[in-house]
Amino acid sequence: MYSSGQQMPIRPNVLSVQVPSAMNYTGQNDTSNAARDGSENGAESLVNPSKKLENDMLLLGKKIKQHEENIKYLRTHKNSLDDVITDMQVTLGKYHSSSAPKIEDGDLSQMQTEEATIENIMKNEKSAAAIVCQLKRHRNQATHIKDVLGVVATLGKVNDDSLSRILSEYLGQDNMLALVCMTYDGVKALESYDKEGCINKSSGLLGLGTAIGQILEGRYNVICLENMSPYYGEFLANDAQRRLALSKPTLPNGETPAGFMGFAVNMIHINSEHLFYLTNKGNGLRETLFYTLFSRLQVYKSRAEMLQALPCIHDGAVSLDGGIIRSCSVFSLGTTREEEVKVRFAISSGVSYLPEEYIEVEKEMKEFKWKRERMMEDIQREEAMLAHVKFNFEFKKQEFLGFMAQSSPYTMQVTIVFYPPMQAPPGRSTPR
Repeated sequence: MYSSGQQMPIRPNVLSVQVPSAMNYTGQNDTSNAARDGSENGAESLVNPSKKLENDMLLLGKKIKQHEENIKYLRTHKNSLDDVITDMQVTLGKYHSSSAPKIEDGDLSQMQTEEATIENIMKNEKSAAAIVCQLKRHRNQATHIKDVLGVVATLGKVNDDSLSRILSEYLGQDNMLALVCMTYDGVKALESYDKEGCINKSSGLLGLGTAIGQILEGRYNVICLENMSPYYGEFLANDAQRRLALSKPTLPNGETPAGFMGFAVNMIHINSEHLFYLTNKGNGLRETLFYTLFSRLQVYKSRAEMLQALPCIHDGAVSLDGGIIRSCSVFSLGTTREEEVKVRFAISSGVSYLPEEYIEVEKEMKEFKWKRERMMEDIQREEAMLAHVKFNFEFKKQEFLGFMAQSSPYTMQVTIVFYPPMQAPPGRSTPR
């Protein structure tokens, strides 16, 4: 009990925060040190999580800025490539307009030969190659053939009828009619399956064939360029056709065999339409498709000269008079019946009607287009990563705002020491 002349001791009531949503008053017997410790611990439990969220958002903000700068840089360079490509297309258009009469006058027989090759393919009515050729004629539907470059027989020419016959026979009908696909995704798009593993006849090449009245039956080969192991050596210098720099075969005496005409892979003439086509890894048709089909197959004028060169034949050889050696120990003997080689490579005159400058510009334009495609892929990746980081930033932001909205009233209470009102002794008024 306190006398009337004594005042009650004043002890503060302090909020002690154990968890963000809990408040308890300390008892009258708590010391001021205990109160202070409780206040500091409570504040720390609130401030540390918010600080972590702030640090997370700061880091994400830096990542956002980095991705935005990367995208800006890539788009600037893509726009520069667009301008260069447009200028090159204008230049090529001028070449076409100035040289069109010469091509029309001198290349008529070549065009007829190409058409004959396609007609022979079309005679295989129920083949995949026939459907692709038919779709190529209907250009509005050809776009539905994902990543299909064409049929092997239509992607190259040779400058001699005998060479066309022997190389076509060496490859065989199945390879000559094989479809050439740029990517594995394109291969998968050609055929789909139901849950039982049966081919879905309403989609893929089967579905497209049905749509144009072409029935597909039997198996067909598809060559995928994407994962193909290419030729890794050098190319002939200043060669518009980008022929491979292969070393000539040599006999034990160090001389080149008599009658050696060259390697089959280099004797294929690739149209300018496909000459500068590049895979995602930057490889062309010669060092991928034709190098895989022919490897280092040697070409000789006659069987007799080919047989004399046996010591230096490792990957096979053919002769213009019908000889075939498939490897150093596998020979094809006898004669070929006409019906066995229906689909053959078209004949090229071997003369380029376009000036050297045209070939060089077209080559550079193809390379710039390839770089542009890779840059577009980089931009898409950066945009995807930017969207992901922005999503994470927004999530952290909402988490931070929610945390602050929940904890801010309690934070104020942690830092304030509440004193109870002074009570006057009985009979006396509260001092002012």
